[in-house]
Amino acid sequence: MSSSQVPKPGLALALLPIVLTFGVLGIQLFVFGNFTPHVPLIIGIALTALLGRRLGLRWQEMEAGMLHVVSIGLPAVGILMLVGMITGVWIASGTVPTLIYYGLELLSPQMFLAAATLLCAVVSVSLGTSWGTVGTVGLALMGIGAGFDIPAYWSAGAIVSGAFFGDKVSPLSDTTNLAPAVTGVNLFDHIRNLMPTTVPAMLVALVVYLVAGHGLAGDQAASLERIASITQGLAQNFDISVLSLLPVLVVIGLALLRMPALPVLFVGVLLGAVTAFLLQDEGLQGLFGFAFSGYAIETGVAEIDGLLNRGGLQSMTWVITLLLIALSFGGILERTGCMHAIIAAIVSRVKRFVGLQSSAIASSMSTNLIAGDPYLSITLTGRMFGPVYRGKGYSLLNLSRATEEGGTLISPLIPWNAGGAVVITSLGLSIGDGSMGDLLYIPLAFACWLSPLIGVFYAWMGWFSPRASEAEKAQWQADGEAIMEIDEGAVDGALKASGSTAAG
Repeated sequence: MSSSQVPKPGLALALLPIVLTFGVLGIQLFVFGNFTPHVPLIIGIALTALLGRRLGLRWQEMEAGMLHVVSIGLPAVGILMLVGMITGVWIASGTVPTLIYYGLELLSPQMFLAAATLLCAVVSVSLGTSWGTVGTVGLALMGIGAGFDIPAYWSAGAIVSGAFFGDKVSPLSDTTNLAPAVTGVNLFDHIRNLMPTTVPAMLVALVVYLVAGHGLAGDQAASLERIASITQGLAQNFDISVLSLLPVLVVIGLALLRMPALPVLFVGVLLGAVTAFLLQDEGLQGLFGFAFSGYAIETGVAEIDGLLNRGGLQSMTWVITLLLIALSFGGILERTGCMHAIIAAIVSRVKRFVGLQSSAIASSMSTNLIAGDPYLSITLTGRMFGPVYRGKGYSLLNLSRATEEGGTLISPLIPWNAGGAVVITSLGLSIGDGSMGDLLYIPLAFACWLSPLIGVFYAWMGWFSPRASEAEKAQWQADGEAIMEIDEGAVDGALKASGSTAAG
């Protein structure tokens, strides 16, 4: 039986493998206190495959569905590999230590959280990748926050807010290109339409971080002593120099010239290696080791050792394997019709625009939660909800914004999602001791979860919820059913059109 002839599962049947998978995940997480979602997701793939067989699908068809979605995520795997390499090499080159050193000298504990958010936003807009921002500048900012004795989860929340805000509005980002491509709207119209929700969320986050920064600033004498210990330790073990910042400046410059992310990040690895060789007297053999297995140092200062002993290609193995498994799970859920059945059930119950917009955001968030993949959450929601928006006469700009708010921004807040896994691994958050206290960064990433809430409020009030223009309606008529039947190739084309393939 071909995939097009397979009967669609009912809602209860479509939910069954998902509910069972979350049950296994809950046992792993809350009973055993072990945050390793890989095996539960593999069990989920097996459960979904059994459902597919019941529906008449051959294994080869389900495998093709998994491989297709995995192929879409391969550029993200490349990003992860390079982020791991660049982290290890940039520590060895003195780039990350220099950023920490100057940050501790120039910033104050009271201003740190707001400044970290703004810095990550600027870098992410420039690079078009939240993942790259978190793994490089974000790591340095975690060190500065540790020097100020600010809890890691507060620092991580501020970093995530800035990095994913920048990713959402950057024309270089793949998800920012994917959302309008799938829904059929203009890229820059899409970015302009993001501003009414994104800017207020960011402003509220900055106010909260400013207030929190003053509250978190503790004993000034103790902080100064701690900062002095860290800066002295860095100066004794690295050549702290403005020249060490060259890799960062070149990478941002190339990104501003709209160069693709993978080559740009690889240039960052090479420049970091050259800087480490010339300024830090590192040998070629050591540089290969830093790129593969990460940097290692014993300074005698616990804060420095805890922060700088990291990076390397191997450090991303946990995230890469999780990403591949999550993509496979999402692919088999789509091929068996489970995701379509669930979203179709939601769409059929929508009556008013506020319900439509809320459902689109919730569907994108739910796909992120279930499949662990922001690409699938944007693509599926854009496909399924497009005809409903057209039928009600609302601009598809509303839909493209909803997919970004539930897709791009919620991704880092789900620990087993690709975005959440990158944040946890890159920032060195402690989640394996059973307490998982560092996961408090999730509610503290205010800009990420406030934006969807503001979007729902606008839909309820009828604000910033444009009706379809005459030009847009004419385009729908010209396209006929083309947008309704967007095939899987549209996703690949959108990623290529982004010019960056920058993950997250």
